[in-house]
Amino acid sequence: MTEMAQSMGDADLAAALAETAGTLLLGVRRCGLLGAKALGNAGDQTANQFLVHALRHLRSDDGLLSEECADTDERLGKSRVWIIDPVDGTREYGEDRTDWAVHVAMAAKGKPEIGAVALPGLGLVLRSDRPTPLPPMASVPRMVVSRTRPAKEAVAIGQQIGAELIPMGSAGAKAMAIVRGEAEIYLHTGGQYEWDSCAPAAVALAHGLHVSRVDGSPLVYNQPDTYMPDLLICRQEWAAEVLERAAGLAGNASSEVVGSPPA
Repeated sequence: MTEMAQSMGDADLAAALAETAGTLLLGVRRCGLLGAKALGNAGDQTANQFLVHALRHLRSDDGLLSEECADTDERLGKSRVWIIDPVDGTREYGEDRTDWAVHVAMAAKGKPEIGAVALPGLGLVLRSDRPTPLPPMASVPRMVVSRTRPAKEAVAIGQQIGAELIPMGSAGAKAMAIVRGEAEIYLHTGGQYEWDSCAPAAVALAHGLHVSRVDGSPLVYNQPDTYMPDLLICRQEWAAEVLERAAGLAGNASSEVVGSPPA
């Protein structure tokens, strides 16, 4: 363990880990020895091994939650927990695309305090401690959606507000598209887990974006159940309208289920 690593702050550590994991993943992919599925598995395991070993050495007193490790209740007693996704968008990584990410985050008392999202295919690491000014918004709102399973609520709201739908891979890539000014809205209702959104949420919040559940409540991390049903990351200018329309869709769906039958 180097003296520099021992003295590194949380934000610098998160960024260094995300960047290094991304470099490892690119190296594994460049070897050309594995097909898409095997490549995805190898990448997940390689990046996870590095991240887990590094965090257990450098932040041994903190909790740890990784998509690629069996979860235990040990983290629940910790006020600080590192939440990582070694490869967010395994399919995109295996298909030699650029819309995948590495997530490294630290949640303190349930809040996403520190985050780094590496986009290795683009040579970028976006950090919660180094926010940059948001680019101007487009005249027509742009909404990023899953390239394989667009959420029906996102599609419906996109149609209502006249948004351009932009298919994209991983959750991290979609969230960072908002940070980078490539889109204005990321609405997801298809279910995720804490590691899918913790680092992106920390980075988005640091950049002044709106980050919440689709009912407007905050995202809370280090929970016994790591499942997170939905989230909204968007420009502040669109938050109220998107939340209102999401509530309208939820109300309509509820009425269809429990409403009185027609006369």
